[in-house]
Amino acid sequence: MRRQLVTGLMMTIALVVLTGIVYPMAVWAIGQGLFKDNADGSLVKNKDGQIVGSAMLGQNFVGGDGHPDPKYFQPRPSAAGDGYDPTKTGGSNLGPSNPKLIDAVTRRVEDYRTFNHLGADVRVPVDAVTASGSGVDPDISVANAKLQAERIANNRNLPLDTVLALVSKHTTDRQWGFLGENVVNVVMLNLDLDQQT
Repeated sequence: MRRQLVTGLMMTIALVVLTGIVYPMAVWAIGQGLFKDNADGSLVKNKDGQIVGSAMLGQNFVGGDGHPDPKYFQPRPSAAGDGYDPTKTGGSNLGPSNPKLIDAVTRRVEDYRTFNHLGADVRVPVDAVTASGSGVDPDISVANAKLQAERIANNRNLPLDTVLALVSKHTTDRQWGFLGENVVNVVMLNLDLDQQT
């Protein structure tokens, strides 16, 4: 029996060292060596060198009154906590036939058209009125970005062509060339806009 206890204890120690020390250190070393920016959180800095967010996490762009700031591209709605809370990620879990979701989307469509000065005949992209599964998605569709571009140009006194060029600059192709759609990273786009003015 003593032999079995010693064997069990030795296996426990070996597994603790292997899975609790060696494996995490190897993953950390590979991450720092090959993917340093991603492993450190893809942090982004403003022109003053201050960290203002992460390229992998969306955030609200609001004015001092707490309402969406018309000088910034707006991300898709968030169901994570009070909005873009990375400690409370997740979707709303409301099904497509749920009256709460239908009412929320209807209200968001009206708000989107009003905020961007769009007519009632303009089709609003789905990502502009529905939250992502994580609630912290930093990307919007190209169509969503282009519908917001004129508002941005007017509020920043920039030519529309300049704003659309920035949208193109921050457009990422479909993942692996066939998954999803082309997207625009709102955090990086807004940071670039601030550097233009």
